[in-house]
Amino acid sequence: MRTHKREKMPRQMSESLAVGLLLAFSGGLMDAYTYVLRDHVFANAQTGNIILFAISLFEGSAATAVHYLLPILSFTFGVLSAQWVRLRFGQARFHWRQGMLLSQIVILLAVAFIPTAYNLPANCMVSLACGIQMQSFQKIRGNALATTMCVGNLRTATGYLCSAVHLKDRELLKRAGLYYGVIVVFALGAVCGNFLVQAAGQYAILMSVLLLIIAFALLFIRKSEKEEKENP
Repeated sequence: MRTHKREKMPRQMSESLAVGLLLAFSGGLMDAYTYVLRDHVFANAQTGNIILFAISLFEGSAATAVHYLLPILSFTFGVLSAQWVRLRFGQARFHWRQGMLLSQIVILLAVAFIPTAYNLPANCMVSLACGIQMQSFQKIRGNALATTMCVGNLRTATGYLCSAVHLKDRELLKRAGLYYGVIVVFALGAVCGNFLVQAAGQYAILMSVLLLIIAFALLFIRKSEKEEKENP
């Protein structure tokens, strides 16, 4: 039987389980917030927005198409801006991920005070924040793992599960459990988001702000040389 060599766990807090779960819960909440409250637009699931944009465009409904296109572009800009900050300020003393997380907090805080009569700019801002998060936080405990969507996580988890059963490898089984666990937390965030929308309306997004503030604080607990040298 082949054995699976266990990799050394990363020491940086940006890849910690605690930060990852906070971001995943917030990711699910943001998706539910924009979909349930703000005209059925996805904050994270740009695949859904692309499908709805294409259908609207070819049905001749330009206004509806723009309704989905602008959040897609905002998400893309979020990814681009996070990557640019990483390349430009990766070696700065104030770690670039902390700066990106702080920008998310500011963006979502502003969204909470945008009335539902202005859903398009609100959706664009939430999609911008999601793009920043997706590009800035790509790993949990050294595993490539998204906190803003589930498709890739589901594929990877199921692949690990199949390999774990076939090889009788407990380490692979633990990895599968990590991915499935993040999916569950993301789903719970969506459930919480739906409940908060019913209770607090546009201010429901403040729960994401609170979660991100906690994650931001956790990033200051420790900062290792490995993070600076290997993950600038």
